[in-house]
Amino acid sequence: MAGIFKATDILLAAQEVETRGEVFYNRLVETTTEPKLKELFSFLAGEETKHREIFAKLYERVGEVELPAWAEEDEYVDYLKFLLDSHTLFRLGDVEHLKQFMGTAVEAIETAMGFEKDTILFFVEMQEFVPEGEKKYIKACIDEERSHLRLLASMLRK
Repeated sequence: MAGIFKATDILLAAQEVETRGEVFYNRLVETTTEPKLKELFSFLAGEETKHREIFAKLYERVGEVELPAWAEEDEYVDYLKFLLDSHTLFRLGDVEHLKQFMGTAVEAIETAMGFEKDTILFFVEMQEFVPEGEKKYIKACIDEERSHLRLLASMLRK
């Protein structure tokens, strides 16, 4: 039988991902001199804020949910912990380290692309933990993260 897992724990982690993304993008806004990049990073920082607010509202509504029937609780929790620990913005250190990020424009874009890809994967897995009626919010965030990845990839090509 599937165990009970607190979806709220996953939603707190999602809020942390978005907070780190906002800090990271705001740092890039501060350090970037290229106007188009500055505009893109500013937009992405705002998107992270919007997503964090979505997850904060979900956190208020969602309680305990069952793990998927195929999942062993300890194994799945370890898997989700690995997804967070290996996430680009968690590997870069804590929020204070993110505020100190320095890199070339290409490094900044590549790091941002890694962040967006890692976030998509985490959110895809998150969908398993929210009630059916709430999945649309996670899906919308995934779609937006995908569009961010496309924006960053097009900027990298330029």
